[in-house]
Amino acid sequence: MKRAQLVIGLVLVGLVVVTAVVSIFWTPFDPVRVVPGQRLLGPGWPHLLGTDGFGIDIVSRLMVGARTVLFVGIISVGLAAVVGVPLGMLAGQAGGWVDEVVMRVADIVYAFPALLLAILLAAVFGGSTLTAMAAIGIASIPAFARVARAGSLQVIASDFVLAARASGTSRWAIAGRHVLPNLAPLVGVQASVGFALAILAEAALSYLGLATPRPNPTWGNMLRDAQELMWVAPLQALWPGLAIALAVLGFNLLGDGLRDYLDPRLREVS
Repeated sequence: MKRAQLVIGLVLVGLVVVTAVVSIFWTPFDPVRVVPGQRLLGPGWPHLLGTDGFGIDIVSRLMVGARTVLFVGIISVGLAAVVGVPLGMLAGQAGGWVDEVVMRVADIVYAFPALLLAILLAAVFGGSTLTAMAAIGIASIPAFARVARAGSLQVIASDFVLAARASGTSRWAIAGRHVLPNLAPLVGVQASVGFALAILAEAALSYLGLATPRPNPTWGNMLRDAQELMWVAPLQALWPGLAIALAVLGFNLLGDGLRDYLDPRLREVS
């Protein structure tokens, strides 16, 4: 069952990645070209999922939306990991007042969700993809810091680190040789979970007009366009909603599967 979670997660995530990569080179139709004469067509050929209220092919918009989601997720999660992991390692290694300061700052940042940060950044710089990536990335830093700190404390207490200290190895050499490699599985799992949260956050921000502006398609602004057509063409909201749900499910299952696979204790139980 646990291995099935990993496989299903890999399949769903792989589908999102492949769709995003293919959309760079090809889409069935122009994802931003308005065709008034083909408004609200139902699923069929050649528009497999139909067209939206502007006559644009839905499959093409979903493909480009996957590219946007992947781009925002990679940058925001990467930003959170690059900043959060070293901070967590610093807190775990140094201890004392350094640990207190780092973790209390992390608690303060954690109190500001990505949506609120995006509103603040949009008020200053305007709504854009960059604004969304920065807001999601900053809001995700505390989670990576906490994971890195907890993992660092566990590794530091192990016998091989005590032996390294006894042999005269410096604190930062221990961090690079022993702590960071042992944190990699934990960071990988947190990155997968963070990616799922980034997808939801990006969709919410796009829905509110605080992320990628029109005419660039995203799953969030597809939902916003479909809101006015709920009673006329409910399928308009189904397709982007289903894409968001499957992508989030895929990354969550991938995270759970990686945790079970990489943790020897859980692997033995399964």
